[in-house]
Amino acid sequence: MTPAKTSSSLSVKDNRTGKDYEFEITDGTIKAIDLRAMKVDDSDFGLMTYDPAFMNTANCRSAITFIDGDVGILRYRGYPIEQLAEKSTFLEVSYLLIFGELPTQAQLDTWSSDVMRHVYVNEAAKEIIGGFRHDAHPMGMLQATIGALGTFYPESKGDEPDVRYRQMIRLLGKTPTLGAWAFRHMTGRKYIEPDKNKSYAQNFLDMMFSESTIDYEANAVLTKALDVLFILHADHEQNCSTTAVRGVGSSESDMYSSVSAGVGALYGPLHGGANEAVLTMLRGIGSVDNVPEFVKAVKNREALLMGFGHRVYKNYDPRARIVKGAADEVFEVTGVNPLLKIAVELERIALEDEFFIARKLYPNVDFYSGLIYEALGIPAEMFTVLFAIGRMPGWIAQWSEMRDDKEQKIARPRQIYTGYDERKYVAIKGRKAAK
Repeated sequence: MTPAKTSSSLSVKDNRTGKDYEFEITDGTIKAIDLRAMKVDDSDFGLMTYDPAFMNTANCRSAITFIDGDVGILRYRGYPIEQLAEKSTFLEVSYLLIFGELPTQAQLDTWSSDVMRHVYVNEAAKEIIGGFRHDAHPMGMLQATIGALGTFYPESKGDEPDVRYRQMIRLLGKTPTLGAWAFRHMTGRKYIEPDKNKSYAQNFLDMMFSESTIDYEANAVLTKALDVLFILHADHEQNCSTTAVRGVGSSESDMYSSVSAGVGALYGPLHGGANEAVLTMLRGIGSVDNVPEFVKAVKNREALLMGFGHRVYKNYDPRARIVKGAADEVFEVTGVNPLLKIAVELERIALEDEFFIARKLYPNVDFYSGLIYEALGIPAEMFTVLFAIGRMPGWIAQWSEMRDDKEQKIARPRQIYTGYDERKYVAIKGRKAAK
């Protein structure tokens, strides 16, 4: 059910002029553009809002993902993330995010077949990856090759429904292949061709770890854990990378160029690299016995606490609970990572300590996800690539929704100019004037 719009108004008096204004409030917002009416005189451009990093600005209407950070709620198209992680698959969730409803079995079969049919990649993409230095970061390779896909499919500039659909299944199918090949290039191994007859997660793990003569057979528990992690990362409202996708897409750029911008945003350590930072922190702590001393250092601002707190969640990240459960299942297969004991003890102390409770510092999805990736044998450099694979359906859904929204125009934020007033040009002595 779509929430009903709620309307009221806000009365404002401009003390500069004594004029009264009334602004409509819809869904808890006023339109920033309405403030332009508040002018001192005709030479005035009117008021603007100043909101660095969009801390309190809604840039769109979206029906895809709902988050209530105060109580720890995350829903895709109305479905709680806990239910989807337990009962669904990544490709089913991808369908849900992009098309708005859970598929029937027939729709899911067709959708899964269409996506897996496109796991194969043009040989030119393989050559692009092969052109990178051996020590190139896999996210840089992934961003470049996804952007290049748009040149392989010139039709992607069109926006007819069948054209859009083909780009969706191509991106979902080919991104794991490009990510796995980036890993193979980084480790100096021969690329493994994809297999459309395997599950989405199994195919990715195969391409990562198979050798030319030996197929990698991942345990079903490990494959399921990776699928769950993909689901947890599939969308997260208007985060940095999604905003980048929407911003580039607002210029009517194709899906590949727009999503490539999302990969670039996710590449940043403040967005996609937190789980790697958690592992570094846990290794630095060294043992369970050192946790109290580390907590003391955090309180004294002598150490950074990674994997706790979130820009949106002011309660326990619902994804973190799911990841913790998945970690327990994974370690039953792989053996317990010694870092897990440190993580559990750190979480226990932090959740009981008033210092962290008062600051609403609860574990987020990154706190345990890196431990699972490491248990799967995936190196830290690849963590963000897995994040990008998981986030792909969200980016696609957000791009598509943005393109269908008639209120959306090309993104063009305003600025507060802080530079010089008009200055007179002074020529360099001895230089001839330009003709």
